[in-house]
Amino acid sequence: MQIGKDTTLRLTIIDDSGEDAEAVVSALRNGGIAVRPLRPLDTDELAHAVKTQPMDLVLAARSARTIPLATVLAQVDASGKDIPIIVMSETINEADLIGDLASGARAIALRGHNDHLLNVLRTEWSDLDARRALRRLEGQLRETERRCDALIASSRDPIAYIHEGMHIRANEAYLEMFGYESFDEIEGLSLLDLVAPQYVNDFKALLKQLGKGEAPPPRFELEARSLDGDQFPATLEFATATYEGEPCVQVVFRRREEFDPELAREVEDLRQRDLVTGLLNRPTFLRGLEDSVSQVARGESQFALLLVEPDHYQRLLQDIGIDSADNFAAALAARLTEKLPAGTISARFGERTFAVLLRGDHKDTTVLAEKLRAAFASHVVNVGDRSVSVTCSIGGVQIGEKIASVGQVLTRATDSLQAATNLGGNRFEIFDPGAVDRAEEERIQNWIVRLQKALTNGSFLLHYQPVVSLQGETGEVYEALLRLDSGGELVTPQSFIGIAEEHNLLGAIDRWVVNRAIEVLAERKSKGQPTRLIVKVSPASFADAQLLQLIAKQLAAHDVPGDSLWLETPEAKVFTHLRQAQAFQTGASKLGCKVGLEQFGAGLDSFQLLSHFEPTFLKIDRVFTEEMQKVPEHQQKIREIAERAQALGIITIAEHVQDAATMSFLFTAAVDYVEGNFLATPGPLMNYDFS
Repeated sequence: MQIGKDTTLRLTIIDDSGEDAEAVVSALRNGGIAVRPLRPLDTDELAHAVKTQPMDLVLAARSARTIPLATVLAQVDASGKDIPIIVMSETINEADLIGDLASGARAIALRGHNDHLLNVLRTEWSDLDARRALRRLEGQLRETERRCDALIASSRDPIAYIHEGMHIRANEAYLEMFGYESFDEIEGLSLLDLVAPQYVNDFKALLKQLGKGEAPPPRFELEARSLDGDQFPATLEFATATYEGEPCVQVVFRRREEFDPELAREVEDLRQRDLVTGLLNRPTFLRGLEDSVSQVARGESQFALLLVEPDHYQRLLQDIGIDSADNFAAALAARLTEKLPAGTISARFGERTFAVLLRGDHKDTTVLAEKLRAAFASHVVNVGDRSVSVTCSIGGVQIGEKIASVGQVLTRATDSLQAATNLGGNRFEIFDPGAVDRAEEERIQNWIVRLQKALTNGSFLLHYQPVVSLQGETGEVYEALLRLDSGGELVTPQSFIGIAEEHNLLGAIDRWVVNRAIEVLAERKSKGQPTRLIVKVSPASFADAQLLQLIAKQLAAHDVPGDSLWLETPEAKVFTHLRQAQAFQTGASKLGCKVGLEQFGAGLDSFQLLSHFEPTFLKIDRVFTEEMQKVPEHQQKIREIAERAQALGIITIAEHVQDAATMSFLFTAAVDYVEGNFLATPGPLMNYDFS
């Protein structure tokens, strides 16, 4: 599981300084880690949190005095929970390192070195995730062993488990075969005692081979001897196994007269086949797929999975008749089998889905997929007295170490099949994990080019969402939301903002947005519709003198009052760029612009930031309005933010209002403004009726 993408890290921070703790949270979020932080304020609160709260990791400052490191280590250890503790320290020396690790800490991270902290955190998360997965597997193994034990006990086949030649388990059928009434009579008895004398030496040699770890033979023929001395011909089948955690050998005794190898093979083959098509059935195929996936995971071989489906199946079924569905499936299977190379495994995987498991690399897989596609496209399928032309869609996946599990392989193959179908069919789509990294690099480069062009060719545009006063404030307020026109399809910033930030394009995008916003404000003013616009600004612009110069120039050029331009930036970004943010706020305020914080309330102690940064407005983090009906505590949080902001003379805005119940609550919560799709969705026009 990848931290930050597949899960949210539940992180407990032990630090006397709330500001330092908040800086850690911001650093993690900036590093792409989604984090749900918790900061106990005393030992009792820590003890309660360890006992009742789900935790993934603990970051404990060595310098903490309110909750000393020794107390943290002791409380976590006493809980019996697997909660890794990472010690944050200004320096690392040998004595502290040895002492912390001996006391139960998992690692030490250098405070202020965010890259080191992120690496340590990711490593410990990976180890924790592996331990949790191992515990799940051990639990599943125990449950599987329990079920297998119950199955063996009820089996009519005589089965025993042998360790170092001695019986450690046997079922009722086994005891009955040899004349024993209970397992107590046979426990610890050598298997040699159940073998006729003339076979003892050969069988003893076999047991020695098994004791050395050599693979057992599929079967071994001899004469067995019962408790009363009767001898009878028997065939033994062996399999390696474990019993109560110990390696052993499973032995199945079969009386020779009960064992017809030819008949057994025929029965087994029938059991593994689909009766309509003659291909392997789904359960048998999945066992083969699991073996192949395991080989790939061990680096022993290369395999691929293909899923094949006829296009327009329902329409074809209407043409040939539902009563001919089985004949149709059989005809498709015959065509498939005819074109498969030797050694390839095929199965009927669903009503109309066929699966192919082949050995080879991505090139081999692509060649076979095209061969199968062409084979169906050029062939007329005969079903009874009807003939139909059939094309097929093929979805495949090259099994690789990054997706070396049956579930992931099937998901990728299914997604590829769906993609081929959605594109009109008669085609194949193959997912190659080895090409993903290359494709990602190409995707990023394409985005960089698109963003650079958008800054000059008009592909960027603004949409507007009304921000409505709940306190009777008059005037029009909108939030300007960036969009990218991609061939008529509008793309939101979530698709490209990370790439823009990583490749230093955010400053240029901010300047484009602000410049366009001032032009729009001028247009509204000229029409007698004075408007205020809320515009997002990134940390890249805090230390960029160009943006403030642009604002000053454009406000003057268009005769737009500065207080009509509201600039907002995320709370977490201000924490990590505080000095630059303060300087930017000072410069923007001199121009009359309002500067505010969005995503407010998501930090450990958001109001602490207000002692260093004085925003004009706060936009409450959307998580509180999104989950307000599910989490009653969020209503109290909204009230608290609104009341404390009101006391400080700061405007509050609640965003992402989606329903009437949320709107009704906000009317009573002292919030100044609301914004969300319940009022109006974003659009290219400013046509909301504020009256």
